[in-house]
Amino acid sequence: MRAIFSIRKLIDSATLIARKRAPTALRIRYHYRVNLDHAKPFDLLIIGGGINGCGIARDAIGRGLSVLLVERDDLAAHTSQWSSKLIHGGLRYLEQYEFRLVGEALAEREVLLKVAPHLIRPLQFVLPHEPHLRPKWMLRAGLFLYDRLGGWSGQKQTLPASFSTDFRLSPNKHWAAGLKANLQSGFVYSDAQVNDARLVVENAKDAKHRGADIRVGCEFIKAHRNDDEWIATIRDNTTRKEETIRARAIVNASGPWVKSLLSQIDTPPTKESVKHIKGSHIIVPRVHDEPHAYILQNKDSRIVFVIPYFERFSLIGTTDVEVEDYAAPKISEQETDYLLDLANTYLAKSLTRADIVSTYAGVRPLYNDGDDNPSEITRDYTLKLDVLDKKAPLLNIYGGKITTYRKLAEHAVEKLLPFFPQAKKTSWTHAPLQAGASEAALVQLKSELQKQGIDAGYANRIVNRYGLEAQTLVDRGLGEVFDHTFADGEIAYLRDHEWARSVDSMLQRRTKTSLLASSESLVKLRELIARAL
Repeated sequence: MRAIFSIRKLIDSATLIARKRAPTALRIRYHYRVNLDHAKPFDLLIIGGGINGCGIARDAIGRGLSVLLVERDDLAAHTSQWSSKLIHGGLRYLEQYEFRLVGEALAEREVLLKVAPHLIRPLQFVLPHEPHLRPKWMLRAGLFLYDRLGGWSGQKQTLPASFSTDFRLSPNKHWAAGLKANLQSGFVYSDAQVNDARLVVENAKDAKHRGADIRVGCEFIKAHRNDDEWIATIRDNTTRKEETIRARAIVNASGPWVKSLLSQIDTPPTKESVKHIKGSHIIVPRVHDEPHAYILQNKDSRIVFVIPYFERFSLIGTTDVEVEDYAAPKISEQETDYLLDLANTYLAKSLTRADIVSTYAGVRPLYNDGDDNPSEITRDYTLKLDVLDKKAPLLNIYGGKITTYRKLAEHAVEKLLPFFPQAKKTSWTHAPLQAGASEAALVQLKSELQKQGIDAGYANRIVNRYGLEAQTLVDRGLGEVFDHTFADGEIAYLRDHEWARSVDSMLQRRTKTSLLASSESLVKLRELIARAL
């Protein structure tokens, strides 16, 4: 036995000497393997911190799966912050016979009103009637169906049903606020409005609270299959340090990059393709003082929304333009003209470029269903599962819209359940993002904050921004409050609890302070943020 032990010791010593003398590349390979052998694999590696990636992270962690989410830039940095800010069924999709999509979206609208009441609120829309575009019987039939599709899924519909209205009658004149006098009648129906970027952040925060590892500013580099696992390399963009991790499954939720990212994953080529459709918006001073929105028909059969946006603005959009460059989209001159021309067809006060306060554009990564008309391409989501020889799965997410993100996440996790028999089978994400949050609780908190000496404007702002967590923010100390809009105490909160690491992440994505505060306040806030980061 002593002889055997001595031989083993001699072999170990010789091996150690060989490793020290080996070329650097071989030594790195050896340590790489040792690290892998001792690393505990994640169940899911999710690539992309948009609404789909964060929604999937929340659903999966709540079912007992371990989750690592990596986002190269910032949460909601791309498509998810550039939506039309609506939770809606998509009235125009009825003309494309997208009944399943519309029905699911309308059912989700009701669920999401309870999931995030501080971020999602009911909003009524007025559809002015133009006889030469769509006849009244068609609009009435479409709205009749729209009112009922969500309920047919079994989800009770609580928002007011649609109705027709004559703008000329005294009780109904407010529905035509800001419109030209020749528009005499129309229809009113219900949908909802959302703070899109904050909805992404809230899903990420909830996932982290439940145990998910959320890494913002962390880039996915590459991955390859090793039997029933993925070996992936990720890189921290601040330290530039690379890390090798193991995962039993990868979810590619990288939005516009969903197809190009596959070149970094060792997997067979796919026939699936994406059409990148740019949607642009303009923001102008409020076009009327009433709380409702407009949905305007154009002669090209498209529609454009005019939506109340915060207290002082109207949001007008969107366009549908197929593009090749999707990394940094911007509104074009032609799109600006298109939106202004259509708005001026209906609005009593004409808008010009001088009225535009801000613009934005986002690219929707729609699944290529072969339709050449950008407006006709399905907004439904498509989930493609790649399983090579029944080994580690790769799930690619195509398309989708913010309204149906929760159902997309639910279906994505269900696709992966055969690989995780230990995971809970039932969906659960209808639970509120903040325990105890309801419209009544939010109203009460606003009142309580005012009793604590916070003015009504700022109390309303932070409750609509942070929900019930606004009290935590206040307890930490607000410091100076700028323009009833943003307090310097929010800087540390956003940095420490919401992964905010830049001026843009704090003043644009998470709070919209860049739109709401004065130029003088913005200068001071940028200086405060620079010192805090």
